[in-house]
Amino acid sequence: MRVLVTAGASGIGRAIAEAYAREGARVWVTDVDREALASTPENWGAAEVDVRDEAGMKALFGEIEAAWGGLDTLCANAGIAGPTAAIEDIALEDWRDCVSVNLEGAFLAAKYAAPLMKAQKSGAIIVTSSTAGQHGYPFRAPYAAAKWAVIGLMKTLAMELGPFGIRANAICPGAVEGPRMEGVLAREAAAKGMSRDAVYEGYAGGTSMRSFVRAEDIAEMVLFLGSDKARMVSGQVIAVDGHTVNPDPQV
Repeated sequence: MRVLVTAGASGIGRAIAEAYAREGARVWVTDVDREALASTPENWGAAEVDVRDEAGMKALFGEIEAAWGGLDTLCANAGIAGPTAAIEDIALEDWRDCVSVNLEGAFLAAKYAAPLMKAQKSGAIIVTSSTAGQHGYPFRAPYAAAKWAVIGLMKTLAMELGPFGIRANAICPGAVEGPRMEGVLAREAAAKGMSRDAVYEGYAGGTSMRSFVRAEDIAEMVLFLGSDKARMVSGQVIAVDGHTVNPDPQV
């Protein structure tokens, strides 16, 4: 198994990469965080590349083809939270930055993975969307818009690439414990005039399981989607979120 995970040096991506490595897969990760990349195991491939940089992404897939001869699983995981603000207070530059990383990054990864997978007539593409790609989220317009768009991209890939034996699915994490979500909580608390703990409880209380999820929970689902056990699972949107029933943590 040959696996590429974008934004794989930390957070959800790191958990996905570690899960595949434990299964004996060959793992390659990308990231823009040089320090996090330096902490990855020596037997992993690692590349400092911005997923929005087409030249960098093209070169990356050229390296992968030269080293591995193909690619079995692409985890298009790179994303940023973007601004947390009322729609009238969001700068166009911040909107574009959020949409670019989340959507264009997934597009470029799929663009250069597809020829490798077509040549071998097999492969799995797993894009990281979000429960924000299933619900509207107050004060998170750029992120929600991008994550909805990622699902549209995935469903198109599933139809376009299915005849070549390539599956595509989207995974939708809910609120995931960790530094990134802590930043979201802090920004939402400031935007809404609430305490961090109140926002946290709002997110957890908005799920039927009354809990955040762990990065490892996401990784286990990604392992399944990339495996032969999911050989007829394609074009699906699968949430690992404790069942979000109320996406507005104010309520």
